Amino acid sequence: MEDKILYVRLPCNPIFPIGVVYLSDHVHKLFPSVQQRIFDLGAVPPLDYAAALDACVDEFQPTLLVFSWRDIQIYAPVGGRGGNPLQNAFEFYYAKNPLIKLRGALGGLKLATSYYTELWRNLGLIKRGLSRSQKYNPQARVVVGGGAVSVFYEQLGTSLPKGSIVSVGEGESLLEKLLRGEDLAQERCYIVGETTPRDRLIHEPPMNLEKTACNYDYIETIWPEFQYYFQDQDFYIGVQTKRGCPHNCCYCIYTVIEGKQVRINPADEVVAEMQQLYNRGIRNFWFTDAQFIPARRFIDDAVELLQKILDAGMTDIHWAAYIRADNLTPELCQLMAKTGMNYFEIGITSGSQELVRKMRMGYNLRVVLENCRDLKAAGFNDLVSVNYSFNVIDETFDTIRQTIAYHRELEAIFGADKVEPAIFFIGLQPHTHLEEYAFQKDMLKPGYDPMSLMPWTARKLLWNPEPLGSFFGEICLEAWNRNPNDFGRTVMDILEERLGRAPLEEALSAPISGEKQLATIR
Repeated sequence: MEDKILYVRLPCNPIFPIGVVYLSDHVHKLFPSVQQRIFDLGAVPPLDYAAALDACVDEFQPTLLVFSWRDIQIYAPVGGRGGNPLQNAFEFYYAKNPLIKLRGALGGLKLATSYYTELWRNLGLIKRGLSRSQKYNPQARVVVGGGAVSVFYEQLGTSLPKGSIVSVGEGESLLEKLLRGEDLAQERCYIVGETTPRDRLIHEPPMNLEKTACNYDYIETIWPEFQYYFQDQDFYIGVQTKRGCPHNCCYCIYTVIEGKQVRINPADEVVAEMQQLYNRGIRNFWFTDAQFIPARRFIDDAVELLQKILDAGMTDIHWAAYIRADNLTPELCQLMAKTGMNYFEIGITSGSQELVRKMRMGYNLRVVLENCRDLKAAGFNDLVSVNYSFNVIDETFDTIRQTIAYHRELEAIFGADKVEPAIFFIGLQPHTHLEEYAFQKDMLKPGYDPMSLMPWTARKLLWNPEPLGSFFGEICLEAWNRNPNDFGRTVMDILEERLGRAPLEEALSAPISGEKQLATIR
């Protein structure tokens, strides 16, 4: 039977579906005779999901369906399904006014209803697509992967059709073996109803793949909705320059899913891919790496890439990325400004060096400040988003004062209007150091359901433990009441009003004695 692969990106926010694009490109390079089609439900109105999927299956009649499930975003700092999940939770848990508490409860109920509705809808779409495909090809199979599946692969497997291949992490090697008819036993996957996931499956390293430039001439032929993401010139199109993250940040799942080995895509291939998009009118690029410069040993790779972007004549582009600002050099800062970086995110989590160390983040906050000054001197005058997660391991009023001092220094460097504090409360995720820490402290019991939105579970997974939990709840509620449209800056202002600000030097120094250790992943 001739292989025909239909990639279905399940509904999510309108983000360029780089995962299925790269997968289909990889398959085409190895198996040029295989017919492929990309179908992105992110570009379809919600009421039309089922009918549009049916029509696509009827027309293409696939032998293999590959579903990409991007996220199950249970907690978010702003926006989200049915309102603001963080605000709903904090109103319900911390509000003193019974009417506000009731509003939070109703909002939380709406959120939970929407969450479970989306969960059941996506599972229903997978079953529907497989069942309809089997009318045309009785041996049709389904692979389910993507970010959400990689995190919750153990839980989702109980709801998927028997025979579904649950893929963890990257899917290139898995699809290669499927198309060759080879055994899948050594892949990061399991088959529902036939095999069970190996212990610590997600911690197994991915294949070492050297990626070549995506062939967008081919992608355009298999993706009828291709132009959807090219209509708005403000849209950022994803380009990947590397995979993997070498760090051990206690709450982060990236280093587990992508592996600790950083695999660099050749700069010439990255530029060739960007040029294809550039020639189609794209001027905004998002480097989708876990970190654009994950460690100092990769600085030369970043310099090479940015210089080749300039040499290619793409001088009118803009780009953005997650960046570890402790890995910048004056030369790199100059190239960032010259090549049009107009936004970046740094996830320092805390402005206290003591807490940064305890969370295993590997940052030197003093170096971050020095490099930010270099970036400003190089001509960067755009927006910086700084992610803070308060009430992490061993947070105190002193460490909060240190974070305020650190944030004010960033504002002094870039300008207060250019530094946007994004206030997160960590959503505890499976397979992380923080989960192990919660087990050790009896905050969670092994066997809990990380996908549950029941209040008794959700309160533990939304990491805001006492004794400071109620304090932060009160601060955030006041910020939403005072200025909901500038929540992050308002939180910082209220914290400074209540607690004051530490000397900057206190934030940048970290005593060694008495430091508590996080759990160690085996």
